[in-house]
Amino acid sequence: MFLAEERQWWYAGMREISDALLDRAGAAMPLLLDAGCGTGNNLLHLARRGRTVGVDLSEEALRFCRRRGVRAVRGSLLRLPFSDQTFDCVTSFDVLYHRWVTNDAEAVAELARVLRPGGVLLVRVPALKLLWGAHDEAVQSRHRYTRPEIRSLLASAGLTVLRASYANFFLFPLLAARRTLDRLTGRHGSDVQFLSPPVERAFLALLRLEARLVPWVSLPVGASLFALARKG
Repeated sequence: MFLAEERQWWYAGMREISDALLDRAGAAMPLLLDAGCGTGNNLLHLARRGRTVGVDLSEEALRFCRRRGVRAVRGSLLRLPFSDQTFDCVTSFDVLYHRWVTNDAEAVAELARVLRPGGVLLVRVPALKLLWGAHDEAVQSRHRYTRPEIRSLLASAGLTVLRASYANFFLFPLLAARRTLDRLTGRHGSDVQFLSPPVERAFLALLRLEARLVPWVSLPVGASLFALARKG
């Protein structure tokens, strides 16, 4: 992840979709939290919006954050080490699905707790159980979500959902075929890898197109799911 996050097509494209949704939110963001910040690359990019801090349960992830020069502390989404109403924006990218998050409703309630009134929450999770495959096992997945599920999770924490959309829509047939083949062949391992440069550019171009659509249109299917919500 540390080596791939800046340039690999999936990471770069998902970051552009995230940026487009946060731009659409239109809120001031002087203080931002990335909950489950991993190796810290998103903190570098979020820093153009305001002051950032990350939190992650993995000490290994925090070591990578220190190498990147970003601020991050150790903690669980189930008990965030911050006071109520601290942040103007909270992001959480591909964390709620993880086996370490044993109760996603409690985790979302924690994300809402540290968010100031009027602040925005942006989450991304893997989508649709039919895409379950070797990658999910490799990254310790617990669940893949549907749009109604993520809407319900956010609403149960008292948040108003502004946009909930699938992503990786254009590549969905290819990804579905790949995951089906994984199950048939028994392949193991993560999908995180660089492809040939022409394929990288083509796949990134498709995600960039989605970044232009998702703030305005909820895509009907995809391998990932974004939800943008506001605290009242």
